[in-house]
Amino acid sequence: MNIFLFSFTFLVHVAKAGFAPSQDVECQPTSCGEFDPIIKFPFRLKGHQPQHCGYPGFELSCTKSNKTEFELQFPVTASPNNFVLPILAKVSISKIDYEAQIIFLDDFIALSCLPEQPPTVNSSTSPFELDRSSENGYRYTLFNCSSNNSVDDSNTNLVSCLSGHKSQVLAVYSYPGQGSPLSCFKMYSISYVPVNVFTGQKELDIFDAFDISLRWSKPSCGNCEAKGNYCQLRNNGTESETVCFSSKQPGIVTGVLFMLFLIIAFYSVLSSEKRKKEDRKKIECFLEDYMALRPTRYSYADIKKITDNFKKELGQGGYGIVYKGKLSNQILVAVKVLKIVEGNGEDFINEVSTIGRIHHVNVVRLVGYCADGYRRALVYEFLPNDSLQKFISSRNQKSTLGWEKLHQIAIGVAKGIEYLHQGCNQRILHFDIKPHNILLDHSFNPKVSDFGLAKLCSKDQSVVSMTVARGTIGYIAPEVFSRNYGNVSYKADVYSFGMLLIDLVGGKKNYRAAEQDDSEVYFPEWMYNQLEKGKEIEIDTEKDEDTKIVKKITIVGLWCIQWYPAERPSMKTVIQMLEGENIPVMPPNPFASMNATDTNSTSHEIQFSN
Repeated sequence: MNIFLFSFTFLVHVAKAGFAPSQDVECQPTSCGEFDPIIKFPFRLKGHQPQHCGYPGFELSCTKSNKTEFELQFPVTASPNNFVLPILAKVSISKIDYEAQIIFLDDFIALSCLPEQPPTVNSSTSPFELDRSSENGYRYTLFNCSSNNSVDDSNTNLVSCLSGHKSQVLAVYSYPGQGSPLSCFKMYSISYVPVNVFTGQKELDIFDAFDISLRWSKPSCGNCEAKGNYCQLRNNGTESETVCFSSKQPGIVTGVLFMLFLIIAFYSVLSSEKRKKEDRKKIECFLEDYMALRPTRYSYADIKKITDNFKKELGQGGYGIVYKGKLSNQILVAVKVLKIVEGNGEDFINEVSTIGRIHHVNVVRLVGYCADGYRRALVYEFLPNDSLQKFISSRNQKSTLGWEKLHQIAIGVAKGIEYLHQGCNQRILHFDIKPHNILLDHSFNPKVSDFGLAKLCSKDQSVVSMTVARGTIGYIAPEVFSRNYGNVSYKADVYSFGMLLIDLVGGKKNYRAAEQDDSEVYFPEWMYNQLEKGKEIEIDTEKDEDTKIVKKITIVGLWCIQWYPAERPSMKTVIQMLEGENIPVMPPNPFASMNATDTNSTSHEIQFSN
């Protein structure tokens, strides 16, 4: 069996890397881990492959955690001479594009500090240059300031390795010609550099992680790779010359495939009937578990191991603390350790019983859970881009996603809620739809999360019995407070989603209400009045298409927040309106009954989520 796996893995590497099997055995493509980038020419794995397998300056290493590591001179230029600064860095590589000749960086650790003065002679030996489509305008200016200056701006970072007791050096995210802060004098400006160079952190900021990539121009093997061939140094081992070899060697490939066939046939003959039955039983058990996709139950000791003894905290709230973790198969997870307070039992059961049976691209996946005595935890898939709230509430233009992406996020959230309402055997009512509970994966695809307040009901059940109101202030439907507005149903989630859409527009803090308007104006009502008068929502947009998207999102949101549940559309209709080419018609005024006195409203104990 081991021979079979070795042969199969060898051919997979050959096919994946585009190399001919006749290549130098020592230089065969390799990798640090199963999901890490393939290492091949011009790169080589230092300590495992000889020097002739790679181009000088392209030596990679593997960390203990199987990350692909690289020490290099990071290409940072300093004005006014545009000379490259000698900043040595250790980085982790998440991806290598051999055709485009680009490496994508993950973690970044600065091994040297910025100089006090830029060099007068360009002595760069780095084979890389910054490959960043938005690099123009990404500059930092260094200022030497008195020690009483405070770093209270998100665009300003303290350069600790250049600062002392009497003065401190600040790196200000700026543009050419930036004025000097108070009690400071300008030192010099530099091109884009990861913020870690200033802060000394070991992990990249989430935006840096998706932006940083480096391009190499020499050796030039991109065209060779694009044709399915492979590139190597010439036989004489010179540093300056490479040669492109054809990977089309059908005779050798056929021979290897024939040998593989003989190995498989030989293994089949030796396999006993008992072994075959055992294999079939294992496959059947695997398929049963796969079809059920049951979450795994972990002990508290397992949770400590997964989180490396709760080393990396991702966030916290009233429910408890969320930690970053890693399973034995290197899959990253987020572990929510619940607080030991009254009511956790119900929330815990809700979460496991509902999300444990859900499998949808726009719903976060529950990987496992822990119920070990009084200790409880939930293990989810790890989503690196935090929540939607982080992006729509930020004033920093660096963190905005753009209206086309926000439109796609809105559609994805709607599809996730529609699946909860119609795609499961029982209808799942979330009761806490809000931007904080929409998580974003590595491609900014949205996933609905946090099912602690959810309820299950049959699809033909139009009314849900509730003794306790559920949700978050600002997103709770009116009928949840008072039955005078209608019965509680899945339409409560539609209302919360409508407020989420309003947040996509207003939460970005870039609308411009008229100065004469009352400062206490309710923003959704102001939006409705603007559109009813034939005016546009004055959002700072760059394209006409963005203006259309803003208007569509706003109108769909106003449809969803109609005061009476019967007047709200279903999520299926919401998706059709969001995906349609035309802008939907204006809904009735949802605020006509908003200020009506509800003298017969039912008194409830309100359960708020964090």
